[in-house]
Amino acid sequence: MDTSIRRGSWEMVAAMLISGTIGWFVLVSGVSVIEVVFWRCVIGGLTLLLVCAGLGYLRRDLLSWQALGLAMLSGLAIVGNWLLLFESYSRASIAISTAVYNVQPFMLVMLAAVFLGEKITVQKLAWLSLAFVGMLAIVTAHGARQGGGEYLMGVVLALGAAFLYAVAALIIKRLKGIPPHLLALIQVTTGALLLAPLVPWNTLPVAPNAWAALATLGVVHTGVMYVLLYGAIQKLPTALTGALSFIYPIAAIFVDWIAFGHRLGALQWLGVAAILLAAAGLQRGWWWPRSRRVSACPER
Repeated sequence: MDTSIRRGSWEMVAAMLISGTIGWFVLVSGVSVIEVVFWRCVIGGLTLLLVCAGLGYLRRDLLSWQALGLAMLSGLAIVGNWLLLFESYSRASIAISTAVYNVQPFMLVMLAAVFLGEKITVQKLAWLSLAFVGMLAIVTAHGARQGGGEYLMGVVLALGAAFLYAVAALIIKRLKGIPPHLLALIQVTTGALLLAPLVPWNTLPVAPNAWAALATLGVVHTGVMYVLLYGAIQKLPTALTGALSFIYPIAAIFVDWIAFGHRLGALQWLGVAAILLAAAGLQRGWWWPRSRRVSACPER
């Protein structure tokens, strides 16, 4: 294996394992979702600012006013995505929310069809249908211990988060010339400015474990994770990047199980497997091979 690909693979694995623990730090912080996202933006932004300064990305020539506006718009979508996803953790569970969240590639396909005119093929519809069946399996399999209405609200919030991520991805498609670390810096800065008026400044967290969790979310899960992720994306083929990205939901499911004892039922496991299989099939272009037609005239 090429040294660059090997290094990129390890960076991608590390980034996905880090992502898989986000839900745990969100819940153990013990503060409101708005505070979690705000401090993640602030602390992550300071980390990314140092990274961008070190890489020489803080230059005016890298960004037009139009690109800056689109980057800030994608930041609004990313922040909204975090707010909805983090809120869904306490209502559905980390495992279920993460599994449902992984329908976002299909939402991106739908948005690209509407706004970019990309064609939806039979292949894409088939994988979309499988993901929808998996969604139904997860939603209908909830038990009484998961709170009925609260559980369903958690699923809806995770779907909303997936939609906003797809919106952000659609915008980012038009920002290929911007260094990804600089784009992430603009996104979290936009989030910090947006949420600052909503933070309850008179009741800031005082517990050391809360600040430890928030600092970890900012430095590790935002700054370090973005550096690893973007470094991996630059080194790896698209197919390998897509394959390794499924470490994230699997890690999140096991973290939820180990940390909080949330075990999935058989039908929920089938739903999760269906969604992940459909997402993998869509990203990697899996499909049934066409059968060869038998020639009416035999070769001579």
